[in-house]
Amino acid sequence: MEAMQGMAGARGVRPLTTIAALLLALAASGAGADYTANPAVREYMGELQAEHGFDAEWLAGVFASASKSDDVIARISRPAERALKWHEYRRIFMTDKRIAGGVEFWRKHRQAMGAARTEFGVAEEVITAVIGVETLYGKVLGSHRVLDALTTLAFEYPRRAAFFKGQLTEFLLLVREEDADPLAFKGSYAGAMGYGQFIPSSYRAYAVDFDDDGQRDIWRNETDAIGSVANYFAKHGWRGTGPVALPVEVADDDLRAAANAGLDLNLAVGDLRAQGVSGLEAVDDAAKAALFRMETKQGEEFWLGLHDFYVITRYNRSAMYALAVLQLSQAIRERFDGELAQDAAAAPSAASSRS
Repeated sequence: MEAMQGMAGARGVRPLTTIAALLLALAASGAGADYTANPAVREYMGELQAEHGFDAEWLAGVFASASKSDDVIARISRPAERALKWHEYRRIFMTDKRIAGGVEFWRKHRQAMGAARTEFGVAEEVITAVIGVETLYGKVLGSHRVLDALTTLAFEYPRRAAFFKGQLTEFLLLVREEDADPLAFKGSYAGAMGYGQFIPSSYRAYAVDFDDDGQRDIWRNETDAIGSVANYFAKHGWRGTGPVALPVEVADDDLRAAANAGLDLNLAVGDLRAQGVSGLEAVDDAAKAALFRMETKQGEEFWLGLHDFYVITRYNRSAMYALAVLQLSQAIRERFDGELAQDAAAAPSAASSRS
């Protein structure tokens, strides 16, 4: 897919002060579907002017240049992961390519990873795994114009129109704050952007300038992307201590049936222990948890999600996503440590051969 071609403060991004004429020219030429003819969009533009002080002419140029995307509607209506069982979903991410790519990404950005761990308390392998699951370490950043995706979803997808209208507002505020070109941003079909696939509200709230160059660039600056993912986790309460999730054995039929009731930590470990759940030796009775049932080729398996597992689901509201991130992070850490051990073992041999 095409990489994001414009971003906050990046070289080559036209500032708002110079793109108004371009937007109006695009509108006049008939580019895109002129959303300014849509009464709901005109009402929304009035709200933006009243609540956020946007310039009417600039908004008209923006929405005259936005295009409806049938592909966006098709993709969000039938997300591929919805129909997958756990073992099918897991197979997408637990590949040698993604594990090796994670080790390479971590080694390449070892200094930034260490700084993120020190400042935010989030382990390197977790940051790496999130970026690996989201964009294959920046190789798949998304090819949809964010303006088109969010406008389409805000006004052509009633089921989640309110959410995406909110994200469209966040996007326009982001563009204004960063003095950037709204037509240049590219991302996923849902308007997520950059290495960590931040939606606009997440960018505004959690993206950081981690290398202190004056820009929050999560599209082409891996250091900023690493710091931003770590900051997101930290702001959502990441602890980094104790188990994230545990495989458990569940004998109680009612409890088995109640698994996957939700992502919130509504169960007490002590109560689960009393109900015969085994595999809880590493967890205190007072800990809060959620119980999940995952389907494998061999049958069902049960997992207990704890505090940091819940934090991962704040990034993506899916237990399968959180477990994939966790298991990928563990595989990356194991291989990373193995390579370091090999490097250390090879170093004395190389030194002795030179003597």
